[in-house]
Amino acid sequence: MPTRSCHTGLDLIERAWPKDLAGARVGLVAHAASVNARLEHAVAIFRRSKKFRLAALFGPQHGIFGQTQDNMIEWEGFRDPDTNIPVYSLYGKVRKPSRDMLQNLDTLVVDLQDVGSRYYTFIWTLDLCMQACRETGKTLIVLDRPNPIGGHLTEGPVLKSGYSSFVGLRPLPVRHGMTIGEIGSYLADRFHPGMRFRVIPLSGWRRKGWFDSTGLPWVLPSPNMPTPDTALVYPGMCLLEGTQLSEGRGTTRPFEIFGAPFIHPDTLVARLAEFKLPGVVFRPLYFQPTFQKHAEKVCGGAQIHVVDRERFKPFRTGAAILKAVHNTWPRDFSWKQPPYEYEEVKMPIDILAGSERLRKEIEAWKDVAEMEKWWKEETKEFEKTRKQYLLYK
Repeated sequence: MPTRSCHTGLDLIERAWPKDLAGARVGLVAHAASVNARLEHAVAIFRRSKKFRLAALFGPQHGIFGQTQDNMIEWEGFRDPDTNIPVYSLYGKVRKPSRDMLQNLDTLVVDLQDVGSRYYTFIWTLDLCMQACRETGKTLIVLDRPNPIGGHLTEGPVLKSGYSSFVGLRPLPVRHGMTIGEIGSYLADRFHPGMRFRVIPLSGWRRKGWFDSTGLPWVLPSPNMPTPDTALVYPGMCLLEGTQLSEGRGTTRPFEIFGAPFIHPDTLVARLAEFKLPGVVFRPLYFQPTFQKHAEKVCGGAQIHVVDRERFKPFRTGAAILKAVHNTWPRDFSWKQPPYEYEEVKMPIDILAGSERLRKEIEAWKDVAEMEKWWKEETKEFEKTRKQYLLYK
């Protein structure tokens, strides 16, 4: 393990806690990966702090302890058995904290490890918490954490108006290259003006740094995000959630393994080779998911192996995989139908991609290089906005 050079907002909270909030009644939004460099969970750290008083807990998708395995599984709140303080679910009937949840709090603290992709719902839990805090006059503090796939690379379409959902509430490219604190700064300024927003920043993190350069321990932020390698491919491979292809849930390498019962692995890999995708190779394989799509059925497919992460383009790779399967097995390939992540009408692939354009162009057999031109333009335009909110060099 490299020498630890990075300290998260949680690592620094005791010395960086705002003096004007001394003794504040605090609600903590946390999940399984809300740990410090010694693997102590934020709940334990907040319980013993003398800087403030922990008064409530909130958990996002998968629960405050990562207890719900699959995606789109709701969970209910409960009372913490050790302290008897309420634990509120923000993934179920309620996704935005209510006034009642916040009435006995002064401050809401968000400590969530993001993975660098617009689809990942934790940044949208943050946005909904910001809405609630603005409406109730509460202060919201983000404890910043590193973007595990770097802060220097961006890629993919920017979410369009009319395609907002819980996998994308605000305009962001798929691979945004921002920390959760930077995203919070963007959201506060553009969408929640006047709210009381603060960030306790990282120390020792650089934009070109990958997670393995931080020296920090990796804890699964969600059950199907087992390693930083998973996070690296996720900006492209999550697109498979908008299809009937298995994205590898129910295997030990979700989002790196993919396929379906009708796919011949060698044929698929040969087709993918034609795209000359940078920084990646594919290995043909068969696999049998234990749950989710095609559970207990033998699937043909491939495993994605990233060999050069600086050159690798996850969104282009995901689009190429969809094209390869669509064009080679057109009678078998199909898009997943709604509902998906609380969206009842729009196609799942459309809310993931941020518009219907990607789907329409795959259906029209458009070339990937031609498609990439429009989303590169969108990302380049967003970077003009993004640079105003970057906290690190």
